[in-house]
Amino acid sequence: MWALIESDNVTQVYTRPKQLTIGDVNYPSNIFMLWTPEELEAIGIYEIVIDNTNLKDTAYYTNTNQTFAFAEGVATASYGTPTALPLTDILFTADDETENATHVEGEVKQRGIVAGLKATINSQCASTLEPTDWMVIRAAEGGTAVPSAITTWRAAVRTKANAMQVQIGNAANVDALAALYAYVNTGTEESPVMEKPLGEFPVLGA
Repeated sequence: MWALIESDNVTQVYTRPKQLTIGDVNYPSNIFMLWTPEELEAIGIYEIVIDNTNLKDTAYYTNTNQTFAFAEGVATASYGTPTALPLTDILFTADDETENATHVEGEVKQRGIVAGLKATINSQCASTLEPTDWMVIRAAEGGTAVPSAITTWRAAVRTKANAMQVQIGNAANVDALAALYAYVNTGTEESPVMEKPLGEFPVLGA
């Protein structure tokens, strides 16, 4: 990504090479690839340095659009302060309904991320158990009993799913929620063991 700098201000941003006109001169798009940075800067074209200091994971935050600046010979693109996504559902209010009749008071305006993450846990739990569901169905229909090891494991999977949902629901804010999914080394540098606080589903036979 490049910026056109005029009078020490960013006047154009180019996300890809393109033909351009600066003053009375037309330039082909391949100058972005063929010219050196110094040659481009001589006509006012600077490669943009991306500053991701404020950029947050979009699973937990809404980021701002980039803003562009030029200072001390460097063109930069940076983000403003991000906004945390709501943990719980935001509902339409009476005022929302007054402004738009399709926005019914009490219905969900914006789904909170906790509900979505809990739904994902339910889905993962179901997928984990699915390969052995046929044993449960067979036993329920009068067939061979489910082996005790399978029964114990299935119960452990459901227990873990419930525990995960409690952890998610107890998170005080989005940073605490994100930390549940962040892998950390619980071992040593020589023998690293990467685990996340939320944990993992039990593995059958492990």
